Amino acid sequence: MGRALSLSIMLAMCVLPIAASAQAPSGKTLDIYYIDTEGGQSTLFVSPTGQTLLVDAGNSGERDLNRILEVLKVAGVKQIDHFWLTHYHGDHYGSLIDIAKQVPIKHLYDHGPSIEGDRPNIIKFQAAYAEFYKTIPRTIVKPGDTLPFTGTDTTAVMSDSVPMKTPIAQAPGAGRPNPLCAEHKPLDESKVDPDNHHSAGFVMNYGRFRTIDLGDLTWSREFMLMCPNNPIGTVDLYLTNHHGLDQSGAPAFVHAIQPRVAIMNNGTRKGGAVQTFQTLETSPGLEGIWQLHWSYAGGVEHNAPGVMIPISTPPTNWRLSSAALRRRLPEPVGWPRTRRRTTSRCRRALMDRSRSRTPGTAIREPTPLSRKHDFSDVAAGLHQAMGFGSLL
Repeated sequence: MGRALSLSIMLAMCVLPIAASAQAPSGKTLDIYYIDTEGGQSTLFVSPTGQTLLVDAGNSGERDLNRILEVLKVAGVKQIDHFWLTHYHGDHYGSLIDIAKQVPIKHLYDHGPSIEGDRPNIIKFQAAYAEFYKTIPRTIVKPGDTLPFTGTDTTAVMSDSVPMKTPIAQAPGAGRPNPLCAEHKPLDESKVDPDNHHSAGFVMNYGRFRTIDLGDLTWSREFMLMCPNNPIGTVDLYLTNHHGLDQSGAPAFVHAIQPRVAIMNNGTRKGGAVQTFQTLETSPGLEGIWQLHWSYAGGVEHNAPGVMIPISTPPTNWRLSSAALRRRLPEPVGWPRTRRRTTSRCRRALMDRSRSRTPGTAIREPTPLSRKHDFSDVAAGLHQAMGFGSLL
């Protein structure tokens, strides 16, 4: 194939110096940065040609704004070529207007007007957004639309509660009947915020590497997308829908796309539901789960190994680059082989944290494993889990 893949994960906890390996792309790699917005979403893609795609903008306020801007700086981003808004919730659109004041945005993509247009916060944002796209080109995406994100093949598969039914051309497994549909059990979605149903999402291909981002797509819409036939096929990397909440992540969807690696953009007390973990742990072919935070809901029984939860004290910025992928973890990183080890490690981390903390201070969150862990091993673990060698 003649192309190398570098999967880069950035956890922007605060503004800190970044390792020398965090460079602007050379035009030969696809870099992905998952930015910690404490249970929201903001993900930066830098294409092999250097084009940029920012998916969502986290919450409003200086915390998420500064984290996103820091990642843009580290990635060498001078402009955002494409901004993709999955849906109209504050943990996804929050910092958009403020980002645009500092970094030019060239094109906007969304699912059209919010179904929650009568809510005061949505009214306020949509008014500001309307002023915004008076001067910036805007596309209301439809299923099957392609995003001109150069160096990749990126296709909208869901938008405004409408699924794509035409199979993605040449996608592995796309178009086949989905036998899991017969076992699907509907959920009570009466308490689900309606605009989640309307999330706009896409599948991105880079050579044989495939990743999917569907925003906060819900349980019922996952079923609509994947049944009776699977138009997507299988993927390598899955950003969990809806932060790992139990309102999403239906087995008929997750087990059909058969991700090799899942990344959960959860907060400590948002997402990371036990049901979501159980679905992932039993997904065919899954080799590793990564989380942006320890999940209190998941507990020691379900949280991933500590080296796969990039939270440390003091906060640390991470970037996993191809230079670090030469090393390998001494232990397997997948489920269920590490499940028992994960439990004992998390318990040990809790105990060590309790013994070492300053008297009178509270334990805000379990610190996974050593604070001085060599992060290149983590890159190697993801390399091992995703089998990058077969993608070169």
